[in-house]
Amino acid sequence: MANLQIVPAFKNVEAQYVEMMVPLYSYGCEKKVKKTLAGIKGIYSVNVDHNQQKVTVWGICNKHDVLNTMRTKRKEARFWNDEDNVEMEEESQKDPNKPMKPMTLTTVRSLSWKAWKMVFKRSYSF
Repeated sequence: MANLQIVPAFKNVEAQYVEMMVPLYSYGCEKKVKKTLAGIKGIYSVNVDHNQQKVTVWGICNKHDVLNTMRTKRKEARFWNDEDNVEMEEESQKDPNKPMKPMTLTTVRSLSWKAWKMVFKRSYSF
């Protein structure tokens, strides 16, 4: 369900280019970026320029969804144009007095049998 996107059902739905500046440290990062963005529905092509640290996505998609998906792998990702970045920051700072979410318990992975044995060793010396 997380991969579903709402695309307006107008007669003239056109593909758009989304340009992002993404820090790429190696060519392995390039493969990771392509693989991440290829999973989004509606994307036709992903071009990665390692020298300019630029990723260009072409397809029918929401540019903010593309950036959020990219930020799951590269936290420092941002739009190539500064105007789009300012727009994104304004949306995130609309409600500064928003109450924080209450802390919840996280699930803890149970210990293996060997780990439990190490924790609760029996000692027969009284």
